[in-house]
Amino acid sequence: MVTKDALKMAEDQGLDLVEISPDARPPVCRILDYGKYLYDESKNAKKSKKRQTSTQLKEMRYRPKIDEHDINFKTEKLREFLSDGHKVRAYVEFRGREMTHTEFGYRILERIKEMLADVGQPEPSVRMEGRHMSLIINPKKGAVPPKPKAEAPAVATTKPAPKPPPAPSPAPPGPVEKPVT
Repeated sequence: MVTKDALKMAEDQGLDLVEISPDARPPVCRILDYGKYLYDESKNAKKSKKRQTSTQLKEMRYRPKIDEHDINFKTEKLREFLSDGHKVRAYVEFRGREMTHTEFGYRILERIKEMLADVGQPEPSVRMEGRHMSLIINPKKGAVPPKPKAEAPAVATTKPAPKPPPAPSPAPPGPVEKPVT
């Protein structure tokens, strides 16, 4: 169709002539309400953005001479990250002469792997990168549902009790009589 005729048809209907595919031969155009089209596109973009889940890489640092309680505490924090759907990297940092005993770090990472086996899928191997020995754990699909967020306490809607009337004031002080002795 000739462009002038298409424009006249769109104008008669009170709509816009929109070029859909400019690279095609001949170019493909459509008669529609352009404002409504843009509105629908923005709504579809918002819907698709809502469906996207972004995962972050959360890290936790351990040391070769870490205490039992500290391992448990930090590993529980990693468990929370995994249940929220984040990827986790646990690494052991070595300093100075600790580099000669990397087996301590390997034991720690193996223990973490065992502790998080129910909520995470570890990558196959433990890597040594410079002074850091690391392990990456991906969240398991549907393993543990995330913990519900704590709700704010409900606000009381009852009326406060009325204040009691003020107490009568004491009698004004008069002349004080001293007892006779």
